[in-house]
Formats: sequence, structure tokens, C-alpha cells
Amino acid sequence: MGLEEIEQKDYFSIGDVKRITGVPEYSVRYWEAEFGLIKPIRKESGHRRYTKQDVYTILKIKDLIYKHKLTLEGAKKQLGKYHLPSIKTTAPAAQTDIKFLTEIKETLEHLLKE
Repeated sequence: MGLEEIEQKDYFSIGDVKRITGVPEYSVRYWEAEFGLIKPIRKESGHRRYTKQDVYTILKIKDLIYKHKLTLEGAKKQLGKYHLPSIKTTAPAAQTDIKFLTEIKETLEHLLKE
């Protein structure tokens, strides 16, 4: 099991992801919440189905944390270069920026409707 399996399937269970990436299920779920980049599809039963992009993102996070020895914050910054709007952050200034940008978006949408 490995990269060749990623190309053979469109969707993966969390067990498949664990087997392919070598990342424990609890870490996959934590990274899903922490990074905001992994967005599995939820079946009616509540089970997660990960896409190829999700699996590749997990492999990239694993590489940054285990091979390059980055902290979670360091990995977020590195991934932020490619996925800037999706990264969750705990910095208060960033939360203020997000709120401000959301207000701008809502104002523009309101103006477009008029």
C-alpha cells in the first residue's frame, strides 16, 4: 500500500489513510481540525471519506512535521504559502482580520443586491 493506491481510488476511509500515510487516525482527525485543509466528505453514517487531495495534504503535513522537524505552527506557516485562506490560526490579530474581511464581503454582497 502506498502512493500507487492513491491513484487507484477516488475516496479513502480513515483506515486507508492510516495505512497509506502511516499517520495514526487520531493525528489525521487532529490535523483535520487544526489545519482546516483536510475536508473529508461525511457519509450519512458519519464516516469520513477522504479525497486524493486530502491524502496528499496529510502526506505534506507529515513531511513538514516529521522530516523537516517543524512545529504545528511552523507547518501552518509553510502550508499557508499555498493554502492561505484555509489555514486556521489562533493569533488574535488574524481573527480580527478574518472578521474585518468577512464584514467587507457582506457589505459588497449587500451592495451588489441593490
